[in-house]
Amino acid sequence: MSNPVRVYIPCDSAALAVGADDVAQALQSAAGDSIELVRNSSRGLFWLEPLVEVQTPQGRIAYGPVAAEDVPGLLAAGLLQGGDHPLRHGVTEQIPYLALQERLTFRRMGVTDPLSLADYEAHEGWAGLRRALTLDSAALIQEVTHSGLRGRGGAAFPAGIKWKTVAGAQAAQKYVVCNADEGDSGTYSDRMTMEGDPYMLIEGMTIAAVTVGATQGYVYVRSEYPHAIATLTEAIRRATEAGFLGDSVLGSGQRFHLEVRKAAGAYVCGEETAMLESIEGKRGIVRAKPPLPALQGLFGQPTVINNVITFASTPIILARGAQFYRDYGVGRSHGTLPFQLAGNIKHGGLVEKAFGLTLRELVYGFGGGTASGRPIKAIQVGGPLGAYVPEDKWDVPLDYEAYAAFGGVVGHGGIVVHDDSANLAQLARYAMAFCALESCGKCTPCRIGSTRGVEVIDQIRAGGSAQPQQVELLRDLCDTMLHGSLCAMGGMTPYPVLSALNHYPQDFGLAVPETQAA
Repeated sequence: MSNPVRVYIPCDSAALAVGADDVAQALQSAAGDSIELVRNSSRGLFWLEPLVEVQTPQGRIAYGPVAAEDVPGLLAAGLLQGGDHPLRHGVTEQIPYLALQERLTFRRMGVTDPLSLADYEAHEGWAGLRRALTLDSAALIQEVTHSGLRGRGGAAFPAGIKWKTVAGAQAAQKYVVCNADEGDSGTYSDRMTMEGDPYMLIEGMTIAAVTVGATQGYVYVRSEYPHAIATLTEAIRRATEAGFLGDSVLGSGQRFHLEVRKAAGAYVCGEETAMLESIEGKRGIVRAKPPLPALQGLFGQPTVINNVITFASTPIILARGAQFYRDYGVGRSHGTLPFQLAGNIKHGGLVEKAFGLTLRELVYGFGGGTASGRPIKAIQVGGPLGAYVPEDKWDVPLDYEAYAAFGGVVGHGGIVVHDDSANLAQLARYAMAFCALESCGKCTPCRIGSTRGVEVIDQIRAGGSAQPQQVELLRDLCDTMLHGSLCAMGGMTPYPVLSALNHYPQDFGLAVPETQAA
């Protein structure tokens, strides 16, 4: 009997949501022992899910989106030999959406079996950690600093400075905490990492622990991510059993244990100090700073806190050298960012590119425009509290400083597209209502300001003689929230509100300024 043909069908939640399990079952039932079924993760081409890949001498051939009822026709057309079919897209790596990316952090995504230690090691896994164990703390900090890596959760704070602060703190116990409470609408790169390449996150956190002298780590995972929690928990168990975690990491004598903590279901727990409170078993309320978590974090001890993608970026930096990573990007924005296309978009999915490309390239070049076929009106960049970016800013390079210059935020790389049927006044109201619902309540500008914001937007939209005063009041309220809130929850809510008001006044029932109309 000839060797079975290897077939890949994703098992992450994006693929499962559109029937990947049904496709896998139908294919296994029909093909039997003639195939070796590998459940990989999604490559991030979500409009093609479930994506079925077949190993051939020419490489992996992609078919999608495949439904269970397509399986008989695909097999009849020679699926297992890479045969022609309307759902065939050719060699996966040559699909333009993938071929035009610069996948560094996501280079294994969809290529490997997420829980296979052998697969991970065969694709450069643990190379960064092995090198890290040969360097002292100062040399490791220098590598991370020189790479230019900044916090990928949205704050963009230099990772090397944070790690150096924790490394220099004197304490009997230090912690490494990963913020995986990915609550921003339109974002999913953290989930994809935990479900599709969990050892990369484990390796990155272990490198951080070795650097700063931490012995205990926690991954705070969004409660709505059951598949991520299950995959990561199993990956930690296997990595510990194999000696990559535990009392002596790879026999080095360095101790590092890692645990998963299920999040509390509150958006504000994405703020680092509220997350620490939650891990400690308390209600997720923002702490006043100082003291900084780097010095007094979890249980009052020095703590490295980074986002999933920040930690996941460190293995390749250590494996290939800081300069390799630094050479990607523009200005002070080094490396790559996994941009996540969502909303009214034809080709939604993950695009990992170096900083410096434009929004227009992303939403048209990769995204293919709107799913509805209507013109794009506004693009929200940086999550539910990010600004709505008008068309005259779509050619600004995506980098932290360039966006900050016009009042935008790159954030976590979430991009949500709206066509010309969207009402920006309604979306601005939603931002205020979202803040009111999710506020921890500790500070007045956020707690009361957001509630008043909803009322004022409603009054503006109602029109009347008091409308100009209400607009002034809304701007004044946003200024108070921006400068007076304790954390970014209230401090960033004005971004979508003011950008909607400034660039789309007609949606609020306001006259369009002559300069804007021209």
